[in-house]
Amino acid sequence: MTQTIPYWHVDAFAARPFGGNQAAVMVLDEWLPDDVLVAIGAENLFAETAFVVRDATGAADWELRWCTPTYEIALCGHATLASGHILLTRDGGERVTFRTRKSGILEVRRDGAGYALALPAIPTAPRAYPEAVALLGAEPIEVWRNDTRYNIFLFEDEAAIRALDPDIRGLGALGIDQFICTAPGTRTDIVSRVFVPGGGVDEDSVTGSAHAVLTPYWAKRLGRDSFTAHQASTRGGDLMLRLDGDKAWLGGPCVTVVEGMFHL
Repeated sequence: MTQTIPYWHVDAFAARPFGGNQAAVMVLDEWLPDDVLVAIGAENLFAETAFVVRDATGAADWELRWCTPTYEIALCGHATLASGHILLTRDGGERVTFRTRKSGILEVRRDGAGYALALPAIPTAPRAYPEAVALLGAEPIEVWRNDTRYNIFLFEDEAAIRALDPDIRGLGALGIDQFICTAPGTRTDIVSRVFVPGGGVDEDSVTGSAHAVLTPYWAKRLGRDSFTAHQASTRGGDLMLRLDGDKAWLGGPCVTVVEGMFHL
């Protein structure tokens, strides 16, 4: 028997269609097998598809998982923002919480004309990564890394970020790391580009998890907890960032592009 699943295509961190980062949001009655979730992610072919199921534990409003076209990931910001947008638009309310398997409880709340998303602030520390630096096509000023898969490469200015032409295949061979290239911005306080070829996303459009890494890094560097950011991908996207203890708050709008049913 055919199963139909409510489906939304959302442009996150975008005030109008064709900007920000695309995500699919799918509301399930119960969890499908893991391989089916990944297969749906491959069918949608966005950087991430978000799946939500009502949380029966009472710890949060919903359970939340994310799949790229190739595997399930531990944290995705833009698809969480998209999920909050859909659920708050559909059900009303001021905030919605999500229980995740590897990133704790996440929250999306209304914030003016857009939303604010709370992610765990991800710390980094100075550490060399010569294999990656050799593939970026330019020499960064600093390299900061996390013990998992997040890597920051600091460049002098926005022009250097926009001029990057990395060896995507070479970076992909290093694993599922995020390669986060950043610099002071011209129109915004900071600018970035994010490459995740090992995860099936050569260059991401607007990366929430990367900004959970950039928020504590730049808060310390700028000497203030709130600042603006732009991800200089082809689609592009603007964010408001704020560090609050161990949380990174990411702010921005969303727009629903497609609403329908997925037939499985």
